[in-house]
Amino acid sequence: MGSKIVLMAAVAIAGSLACQVAAAQASSPSRADVKAEAATANKAGETRPGEMGGAKPKSTGHSTTTRAERKQTTADANKKGELEGAGVHGPSGPAVTSKSNTTRDERKKATAEANKKGELAPAGDTNKP
Repeated sequence: MGSKIVLMAAVAIAGSLACQVAAAQASSPSRADVKAEAATANKAGETRPGEMGGAKPKSTGHSTTTRAERKQTTADANKKGELEGAGVHGPSGPAVTSKSNTTRDERKKATAEANKKGELAPAGDTNKP
């Protein structure tokens, strides 16, 4: 007898939920109606960019600075240490301003001497011994 009551209650709850879902679907507008409403709102300029598929604001025009001016501004900021390095948070360090004063043979000799003394870090190790 107890199981019949539980079964009847479950059927009643399921029936009431089904009615609510059907009523909610009947009162909502169709997809075509929503798209048409959005299109007219976009044409009238009543939506913000990104809202209801509103068009993004168009650019105001071309840049007023030349490429040379932008490159110079970036180079100046890099010299001052105001730029972040690629993939790093912080200044990119001082800009390289000149070439090395040592020759290739001098560097090779210094590296060989450091290797003999055991002053070089092993391959793949960034910490000095």
